[in-house]
Amino acid sequence: MAKGKMTSVFFCQSCGYESAKWTGQCPACKAWNTMVEEIVDRSELKGSQGARKGSTSEPCILSEVTIREQDKVLTGIGELDRVLGGGIVQGSLTLVGGDPGIGKSTLLLQVCQKVSAAGHKVLYVSGEESQVQIKMRADRIGPFSKDMFLLCETSLDAITEVIRRQKPEVVVIDSIQTMYSENVSSAPGSVSQVREATATLLQLAKGLLVSVFIVGHVTKEGTVAGPRVLEHMVDTVLYFEGDRHASYRVLRGVKNRFGSTNEIGVFEMRETGLVEVQNPSEYMLSGRPENASGSVVTCSMEGTRPVLLEIQGLVCHSSFGIPRRQTTGTDFNRVNLLMAVLEKRSGVQLSGCDAYVNVTGGLKVTEPAIDLAIVLAIVSSFRNQALPAKLIAFGEVGLSGEVRSVSQASQRIAEAEKLGFDTCLVPKSNLSEALKDKAGKMKVVGIATVSDALEFLGSR
Repeated sequence: MAKGKMTSVFFCQSCGYESAKWTGQCPACKAWNTMVEEIVDRSELKGSQGARKGSTSEPCILSEVTIREQDKVLTGIGELDRVLGGGIVQGSLTLVGGDPGIGKSTLLLQVCQKVSAAGHKVLYVSGEESQVQIKMRADRIGPFSKDMFLLCETSLDAITEVIRRQKPEVVVIDSIQTMYSENVSSAPGSVSQVREATATLLQLAKGLLVSVFIVGHVTKEGTVAGPRVLEHMVDTVLYFEGDRHASYRVLRGVKNRFGSTNEIGVFEMRETGLVEVQNPSEYMLSGRPENASGSVVTCSMEGTRPVLLEIQGLVCHSSFGIPRRQTTGTDFNRVNLLMAVLEKRSGVQLSGCDAYVNVTGGLKVTEPAIDLAIVLAIVSSFRNQALPAKLIAFGEVGLSGEVRSVSQASQRIAEAEKLGFDTCLVPKSNLSEALKDKAGKMKVVGIATVSDALEFLGSR
């Protein structure tokens, strides 16, 4: 095939900005060292633009648009259905990202198994593995029905032709970085190829009402590789979190046009695949030490689900001029801020101490409602004083040392009471709401300032 004029163009891997020359900082998104060079065939681009200009489309009257009430396709995996917002929406485009080996392909293969068993036609497209490799993994998961089809192909044009001919209801693309289009001259995985492949799949999903799942590799910073516009084009973005050497996995929805964002699903990796964790709170608190200082239970709202977590704090005198501070599972700067509030407002001298804060279970929590639990864990370790095993605390801490209200306090208390906790420290401004909806023997204590929390700790 004759090639036209080949030109060198620089693209930003973060936002997709195009430039004729390389720059250290992207002029659009201000990100550093994200510009990459690609070879682009300008004649092909002009041809495709001309074809698009030739197509015509007419506007319609909004009030005359009819909405067809169609049930969502259930995946048969309750945790995934929760994150998706009740099931797979027809014509949706979903991006699944995560570290290598975390279980993305295994989860989607299990979805294909259950959806095809329910009588829906499914097409699994793999650009990274052979048919034998996929069959070996499928044998560990279980039997598949005849509605499950497999295609090992990387050509986007060939995949599009198969989808139009077979007309499946659900399509899985593993992965988007291996797909390539002959209309783009750059290599597979480049910014241009990823953007073109996603745009083509988006048109197929909306035009043929096919639900498409695409797997995306992540960079060392934990974001999906390729242009940031990829996340804006899709309907739903799911991230797989957790240590691949551990058994637990957390599927988090960071964008969802059909349901709640920040919803999570918890799974456990076994030999037969991923197994749902029905009660994440009980799972996260398993193995919790008894009568140990620096251990406090709190409640975080992950979408519509309250999840109980254990916050661990360890404070010891430093042997260095500059104390060491380290956090796992929460924001490092937030912990430093809370320690400064303790020193300024409550007189707890932590300037000469090393401090370590850990959120057990592998979750990454940024909700400010866990502030009060972090403060209590630090002070408990500093005083070497254990808190009651059946105590739970939540609340946001301000710079003045005040404990501010949080949302959905009654749901948090109900989840704690379900697991046998008998005392709950809540912001004083949430006390009326907590007492109104409270049922049972849970003792609810209102906390107005950090000093009130320390007094409660000292009275134990």
